[in-house]
Amino acid sequence: QVQVMESGGGSVQAGESLKLSCTTSGLTFAHTAMAWFRQAPGKEREGLQCISWNGGIDHYSHHDQGRFTISRDNAKNTVHLQMKNLAPGDSAIYYCAAGDSYFCPAPSAFNYWGRGTQVTVSS
Repeated sequence: QVQVMESGGGSVQAGESLKLSCTTSGLTFAHTAMAWFRQAPGKEREGLQCISWNGGIDHYSHHDQGRFTISRDNAKNTVHLQMKNLAPGDSAIYYCAAGDSYFCPAPSAFNYWGRGTQVTVSS
């Protein structure tokens, strides 16, 4: 059974940074593309970035304006999302997702999802 678990969310002030982490079990992490999504209240889920098994990055959205960086550590089965200069508009539940392939698929093609971690940015 595949499990995906996010951590690192919290409440911060505008301009601060957060680093989200995601670990998995039940799949071969090193062979799997991983991605971060977010969903704000009343809005559709938005794909942010995806990282392929070898570190190649696909940007599903440019709303982060270069403030977010995805990375992975295959030795620790962990993917991160470093977020800098956060703004109230970044407040959302952030989800980690695992794909079924080495390379980043379309945002709609992820099969395994975590429960999300809340990020709240106050002005």
